[in-house]
Amino acid sequence: MTENQDAFDAVLVIAFGGPERPEDIRPFLARVTQGRVPAERLETVAHHYELFGGRSPVKEVTFRQAEALRTMLKDQGLPLAVYVGMRNWHPLLVDTVQQMSRDGVNRVVGLILSVYQSRSSWDQYQSDVANAIAEAGVDLSIAYTEPLFDQPGFIQTVSSRAKECLEEIPQPDRGAAHLLFTAHSLPHSDPQVKLYAEQVARSATSVAKALAHENWQVAYQSRSGRPQDPWLEPDIRDVLRDLGARGVNHVVAVPIGFVCDNIEVLYDLDIEAMDTARQAGITFLRAKTVNDDHGFVDALAALVTTVVS
Repeated sequence: MTENQDAFDAVLVIAFGGPERPEDIRPFLARVTQGRVPAERLETVAHHYELFGGRSPVKEVTFRQAEALRTMLKDQGLPLAVYVGMRNWHPLLVDTVQQMSRDGVNRVVGLILSVYQSRSSWDQYQSDVANAIAEAGVDLSIAYTEPLFDQPGFIQTVSSRAKECLEEIPQPDRGAAHLLFTAHSLPHSDPQVKLYAEQVARSATSVAKALAHENWQVAYQSRSGRPQDPWLEPDIRDVLRDLGARGVNHVVAVPIGFVCDNIEVLYDLDIEAMDTARQAGITFLRAKTVNDDHGFVDALAALVTTVVS
């Protein structure tokens, strides 16, 4: 971008959203799926949320990330307002862009909290923002940052999270432990599925290199849709069964595709994958997500700075 920083008024942090109380669960899921998922599957997922009191941490963590970003940018001489807009729950994007317009915002840096690019993540978020601006009838222009997957602050933070788990494993067994870098699976019908998988592999490779750890691989999780449709593989549960059969004793799951705890982390990894690992005779540790870690927020600030400079 060639615009100077004075041309930008604010940053819009764009996230998925999540229910905040039990009565939000089904309206939230209906909004997410828009009739594309059978009712019985929705009820299964609703139960997953109910196990955690019907509340997702996504909103709370996203607002912490946004506030930390605002503070860091201010400290770096970029006093930009930072707003949060969610695709699927409050504050919805349309409400946020209306507020931004009321506040006199004209030019915005769009910061998408999806680590990897795909039609169903990156492209859809941009389309949703454009639709929200049109629906609100406001005059906002937006320039998007690059994705997060190779930002040094992101790689450093994920590495630190994984290292915390590795250090819980007895020293004699640590080198043989397996790191499983997980990201949300994606259907092969997504036109950007190859790019998505390449970006996952690149960031996983960077973290493994930073840790100087040789035993690692990428696994995918949380697939949905029809069983007959091809999605990215291998599934983490299949990998865990295979590692158990090969005599691997320790696995560290690193949710590299998620920037905060959500139901895919809390249920699909902490409950479902944990149970699979236990049945396979594996000690299973899950690395923390990056959340509002200083290094991760530094990565967000670097992306914004690149746009406004």
